[in-house]
Amino acid sequence: MQDVQQIRNTVILGHGNSGKSTLAEALLFTAGSVNRLGKVDDGTASMDFEPEEIKRQVSMSTAFNHLQWQKNDVFLADTPGDDNFFNETRSAVQVADSAILSVGAVLSVRPQTEKFVDLVQDKNLPCLICVTKMDRERADFSKTVDDIRAAFKLNPVVLYLPIGAEDDFKGVVDIVANKALMFDDKGGVKAEDVPADMADEVAELRENLQEYVAETDDDLLEMFLEEGELTDEAMKSGLAEAVRTAKVAPVCACASLLNKGTSVILDAIVDLLPSPDQRPAVEGINPDNDDVVERERTADAPFSALVFKTMADPFAGRLTIFRVFSGTLDNDSFYNANKETSERFGQLFVLQGKEQKPVDKAIPGMIIAVAKLKETTTGDTLCAESDKVIFESIEPLPTVISYAVSAKKGDEEKLFASITKLLDEDLTLKLTRQPETHEVLISGVGQSHLEMVGEKLKRKYGVEMELRAPKVPYRETIKGSTTVQGKHKKQSGGRGQFGDCTVELSPLARGEQFEFVDSIVGGVIPQTYRPAVEKGILEAMEKGVIAGYPFVDLKVNLIDGSFHNVDSSEMAFKIAGSLAFKKGVMDAKPVLLEPIMEMEVHVQKDFVGDVMGDLNSRRGKVLGMDSTDKYEIINAHVPQAEILLYALDLTSMTGGQGTFTVKFSHYEEVPASIAEKIIEEHKKAEE
Repeated sequence: MQDVQQIRNTVILGHGNSGKSTLAEALLFTAGSVNRLGKVDDGTASMDFEPEEIKRQVSMSTAFNHLQWQKNDVFLADTPGDDNFFNETRSAVQVADSAILSVGAVLSVRPQTEKFVDLVQDKNLPCLICVTKMDRERADFSKTVDDIRAAFKLNPVVLYLPIGAEDDFKGVVDIVANKALMFDDKGGVKAEDVPADMADEVAELRENLQEYVAETDDDLLEMFLEEGELTDEAMKSGLAEAVRTAKVAPVCACASLLNKGTSVILDAIVDLLPSPDQRPAVEGINPDNDDVVERERTADAPFSALVFKTMADPFAGRLTIFRVFSGTLDNDSFYNANKETSERFGQLFVLQGKEQKPVDKAIPGMIIAVAKLKETTTGDTLCAESDKVIFESIEPLPTVISYAVSAKKGDEEKLFASITKLLDEDLTLKLTRQPETHEVLISGVGQSHLEMVGEKLKRKYGVEMELRAPKVPYRETIKGSTTVQGKHKKQSGGRGQFGDCTVELSPLARGEQFEFVDSIVGGVIPQTYRPAVEKGILEAMEKGVIAGYPFVDLKVNLIDGSFHNVDSSEMAFKIAGSLAFKKGVMDAKPVLLEPIMEMEVHVQKDFVGDVMGDLNSRRGKVLGMDSTDKYEIINAHVPQAEILLYALDLTSMTGGQGTFTVKFSHYEEVPASIAEKIIEEHKKAEE
């Protein structure tokens, strides 16, 4: 590895099918890092190497590689474009110094593109825009650039203008150099004069570029106003500074599948995108005193790094991946500031797709992997123990879909042990046990996410999971009051059993759970046996009466009873209490309660009507709406039973543009018609 000034760390972003992985493959091939141009469609891409990715022809996790170009080391992260794996993309952006935004020349800007642009702008990342797939039918560079300009505040400026399109895409014009770069068969270019029929357009774009660059710097603006133009040298240096400070985003054109235009993109990466030390210092907190700490991204600063990804392998063990922010790591240990412990490791690696290449040291900008750490997990900060710092890590996206999970062939222990291993590498995957329904739930950020988890479990650990819709944790309660006797009497030779109690049952306010009052006067029931009545009722409440669900919000007043000097016992009064409860519930207007969830649905204006109508059809109550610059936010209360698989329906309604969060709010009575069906199903199951 070279000096920090000769390192570039960039992440490739874009919606699904925008050509990200193919662009990454072409860049690697042109630079000589791989010996063949891998293709997603035939499963030979070095960046999409997981069997699940090859099968589906879609990136499901961020892949890393690095290449050398013009004596610079370029670290590439190829991220997923699918919403199900958006957390992978967020993590990669967190540790990148710049971004390459991939936008297809046919599909142009898609609604999902906005998510990736938001990531770039939130981090104020320098951005290079690549209009891909220029060789495809109906490819339209000008329209795509106009769409980008209209949709986002990236200040796109054309740096390389395509010569021809579709089958006739044969070169690009370098606007700065005012030269045509014609493609050869090996991914390179040959400089020629600008075609005569493009001269006017190129002249206009060149003037636009000079204006954009001049407006980013007072000295350049003064030169432009006085001279009417910038010198080539001033334009080059001014453009580089404007890109590195995220004031403009240069636009390139390529056909990655044919390896056309990739060499000029590599030139743009090393000439325009920043090295780590050209980015602002990264901020953290000193855990000893909570002071804010700034780390300059230089090799001679104290060592610090952020663990942003973990990969689990049944054979190689756990692979921990981190980005070096500052300092140099050239020994065999570091300090984990989050876990307050030192960790030793055997070897540093840089990732090359599914392979790892050993390196002797790590400096700022490098993406590094180490194997078999014992304590370190995703989100931890690594540093020198003598100079501690903790960097903020991103919170994983909330889960939106849950299923009850079990092993297909009954090997539950192996299944849950295997899922637990996947939890280390996928923070958006959750495994929880529901005490009310006695089910284990697996939760994720989408249907495809959980399907991928299932395929990975089968391939890596040889275990299959079975998913089914989870049970709703209903509750039972009463609306009326009653007084009832519970009597247990049994004689079977020798000592018998006798317990007799009279209780008043009445409802409590929602959420108050249970109250037991002992109103016995005198000794009709000895003090020894009264707690047994309460215990019998509590045990019966756990199993419910009308549909097998836990009973809640009940007040029990023990008012009378009788006992037998010989035959009475705690067990007899426990049974008597249970009998009184079950009998009394049926006389006190029993009802079912259902969990009501608080939902927040984010959609664009066009979908508000459809989403609100759908929520109403699910017995939801829309509470109100809020607005942001980009989204309408619908707030609603909806029964949990109606939204168990809502993520699938919202995706269908909004074309994947809608998102939502959900959390428990309260319990409400189930409508009688629905309650009857639930009770009937319980009776059938009992039979």
